[in-house]
Amino acid sequence: MPASLGDLRIVDFSRVLAGPFATMLLADLGATVTKIERPGTGDDTRGWGPPYDERGQATYFQSVNRNKDSLTLDLRTDDGIARARELVAGADVVVQNFRPGLMDELGLGYDQLHAANPGLVYCSITGFGTGKGADLAGYDLLIQALGGLMSVTGQPDGEPQKAGVALVDVLSGLFAGVGILAALRHRDATGEGQHVEVNLLSSLLAALVNQSSGYTSGGIVPGRMGNAHPSVAPYEVLPCASGDLVLAVGNDRQFSVLCEHLAEPELAADARFATNSARVTHRAELREHLVRLLKERDAADWADTLTAARVPAGVVNDVAGAFRLAEQLGLDPIVGVPRGDGTEVRLPRNPIGLSATPPTYRSAPPPLADD
Repeated sequence: MPASLGDLRIVDFSRVLAGPFATMLLADLGATVTKIERPGTGDDTRGWGPPYDERGQATYFQSVNRNKDSLTLDLRTDDGIARARELVAGADVVVQNFRPGLMDELGLGYDQLHAANPGLVYCSITGFGTGKGADLAGYDLLIQALGGLMSVTGQPDGEPQKAGVALVDVLSGLFAGVGILAALRHRDATGEGQHVEVNLLSSLLAALVNQSSGYTSGGIVPGRMGNAHPSVAPYEVLPCASGDLVLAVGNDRQFSVLCEHLAEPELAADARFATNSARVTHRAELREHLVRLLKERDAADWADTLTAARVPAGVVNDVAGAFRLAEQLGLDPIVGVPRGDGTEVRLPRNPIGLSATPPTYRSAPPPLADD
């Protein structure tokens, strides 16, 4: 099967999540990725467990390292540096997320490698950039705190909350992947590589989208609203006779249909609720009405009824329920990725659909190799 990036060679010095996530996505699209790891311990996430799979391997490591080869190099030695430079000389892309300046100290910085390989695309992922924030530790939880995400996550009267996954790392990995592909497109046209730089703080600020622009364009500093939305209502979690129902009503037509199925159509004509802006202004009053009406039935029952009426609604799934839903919808969310011994490891599918060159799943996350 043809692959979009089948002729691409990547040397991946990155560890943990943001960098490995970016290179795995490119590997899924056909790139050959050589993962450089520390002798003895390898990537930090090899030891990040539980949970572990049936073979005792950390599922964290498995989540971002399929379709790669592993090579251990001691970059503290001249031999390790020489071997790394040999690999990069024949590569198209380098990805690294060491502290700013370390790769330069090792003779593996962008300027040094670009001089030897002018077509090289070199991607650096840092926590806070390479200027005044160069010495700050770039951990996802810290970025979520410093970058404002925790200030808009959680209940208004509760403590700030982090997202349930290392969301900033994932977003930064996605931005890095886009930047690499853009640089490769430029190289196709000119023959020249370039330095792609992504930092976690800037990635988060960009990913705060409407919350960020509310501040930059409107001067509004958002706060925690629980499950409510600052600009749309009803768009939240509501209690029912049994269970909780999520309503994501995005326009006035959907709200009118909702009111019909709640057997109180006059709500849609009420001046306080007739438009989205009015509903946002009178959010608390609207919630009182909805809680009163929804308590007549179970959440799952409401979800079936409203979904059939094309009102966005659903129950709150756990992760197992989410995968079951995707399976019921025919999305095939799990792929079996082959190990060398003929067995498979089950991993989430790459969500990118390509009609001619779809993602492939050629090899399971590699064991730690001997040099």
